[in-house]
Amino acid sequence: MPVTDKDVLYEDNHLIAVCKKAGDIVQIDETGDEPLDEQVKKYLAIKYNKPNSAFLGVVHRLDRPVSGVILFAKTSKALERMNAIFKNREVKKTYWAIVRKKPVKTSGTLIHWLIKNPQKNVVTAYAEEVPGSQRCELSYRLIGTLNDYYLIEVDPLTGRSHQIRVQLSTMGCPIVGDNKYGYPRGSRKGSICLHARRLQFIHPVKKEPVNIFAELPVDGFWEKFEGF
Repeated sequence: MPVTDKDVLYEDNHLIAVCKKAGDIVQIDETGDEPLDEQVKKYLAIKYNKPNSAFLGVVHRLDRPVSGVILFAKTSKALERMNAIFKNREVKKTYWAIVRKKPVKTSGTLIHWLIKNPQKNVVTAYAEEVPGSQRCELSYRLIGTLNDYYLIEVDPLTGRSHQIRVQLSTMGCPIVGDNKYGYPRGSRKGSICLHARRLQFIHPVKKEPVNIFAELPVDGFWEKFEGF
């Protein structure tokens, strides 16, 4: 589905944020499916009557089965500055995840060392540093319970590939639908119950606080957790 006004969460002369749907890819991959960055380019070209397309830089990424806030840069200057903001960890990212097993501790910090197998696109977490591994860290807290499902809010400090998915699974709480990381079955919708809920940072040009918030997907399940 093409990007429309209702998908846009934030926009100014420098940045645009949209609510990514689960199943969308952010950038082109081997599937050949149209990526979200190309959809946003088309949206901007039509909106601002730019027949030769518009500049759009990918600031960060979300896994294909994940929904929620994703940010793009509309100028090369904004892209460079946002890359620095992410690299220096000057952005606060908040995710919501739904699991079936209640965490032993209702809040805490998880630290692991990750190694990715690029052939299988699977990440393995280790409790101690091993050769070739990358350190990752997140904090979490249990914020709600509904019909034997548990809603966890996650704040990752680092931004490693599949980090939240593999760390929660290693804690014994695989995300609903994420059969790659321990949930018994996958979703027929090609999604997992992980949603990028909020993105907060200081604007790279205006130097003002930016707080971008994404409503939960309307799919007959997620919206039941909107009140938490």
